[in-house]
Amino acid sequence: MLSAVAIVPSPPILVPELTGRSVSEALAVRTATLEAGVVLGALADRWIALGVHDETRTVPSVSRGSFAAYGVDVRVAFSPAGATAEVDSTIPLAALVAGWIRDHSAPDAVVDVQLVGRDTPRESCVSIGRALRKSIDDSTEPWGLLVVADGSTMLTAKAPGSFDPRAEEVQKQIDDALAHADIDALTGLDRQLCAGVGVEGTAAWQTLAGIVGESEVRPRTLYRGAPFGVGYFVGTWESLSGESL
Repeated sequence: MLSAVAIVPSPPILVPELTGRSVSEALAVRTATLEAGVVLGALADRWIALGVHDETRTVPSVSRGSFAAYGVDVRVAFSPAGATAEVDSTIPLAALVAGWIRDHSAPDAVVDVQLVGRDTPRESCVSIGRALRKSIDDSTEPWGLLVVADGSTMLTAKAPGSFDPRAEEVQKQIDDALAHADIDALTGLDRQLCAGVGVEGTAAWQTLAGIVGESEVRPRTLYRGAPFGVGYFVGTWESLSGESL
């Protein structure tokens, strides 16, 4: 059964060793992200982490990864059993961030990572989500869903993708959809437009739409903003009834 959803971004700035602890913009996103992880960990010990990659891929819970490719060898595990595993240097960023959140918010949690190819069609994302939901519902254990995905990289002149005047409105649509748990709005995101303004997370959010479906949730926004010109959203979706979604 699905107990709750946490939605977070995937920037390396979340990791203090990579950015320094005194960067206020990073601190605000980091604090909100860890809070979302704590909420998820309080409701479920088994998580599925959902992210986007070049191609569809899974990362088993017994894995261990490192942020070495981003400048510092900060290691993360996806379960207590993975803490002594050999480091897999191929684990993508979204998965590494999921492991880092687990390590710092819910170290007893067991996390299986599902990465969806960024070019996966909308209908396929929804189908993947429905299949994941069925596997969750077939289990008697409470499960949490951690969605790791970023918004536009073109929100300011100094943004990684430079500035695109369309980006602000697209980011607002994404943030509003996540803030209100608007499944139809997430499913209906314009893939071509999102890609054009550097949005990386569309496939993950549309898979999320397939997972949650018509379940009624209580959304809570913990952070929405664009430090460094990149759109980040942090929030949680919990059941209105207090039971599973």
